[in-house]
Amino acid sequence: MRLLPGMVMLMLALVIAGSARATTDVMPFKDEAQEQQFRQLTEQLRCPKCQNNSIADSNAMIATDMRRRVYDLMQEGKSRQEIIDYMVVRYGNFVTYDPPLTPLTVLLWVLPLA
Repeated sequence: MRLLPGMVMLMLALVIAGSARATTDVMPFKDEAQEQQFRQLTEQLRCPKCQNNSIADSNAMIATDMRRRVYDLMQEGKSRQEIIDYMVVRYGNFVTYDPPLTPLTVLLWVLPLA
């Protein structure tokens, strides 16, 4: 009878640990180079919700969706630039850490020099 509370706690801990592990993305890559490209891309794209985190570092739902989309686009054979362009069209220039020089972003590039 004294073991019952301990057993209940152990079972509860196992259920919680199992459910936490189930949320991890499992994405099979065909080789190490493709996995490296995925890591580089997800580190270069910014999470729209977190703003200061890459989608590789963010746990936000949108970052999870973006990582999945990057993976899917890679499986379709899209190039690095095509994937970045897709994300910019969908989420705007903010999604990149290095926004292009346009009339709207010229102040971002000029003001740090002043």
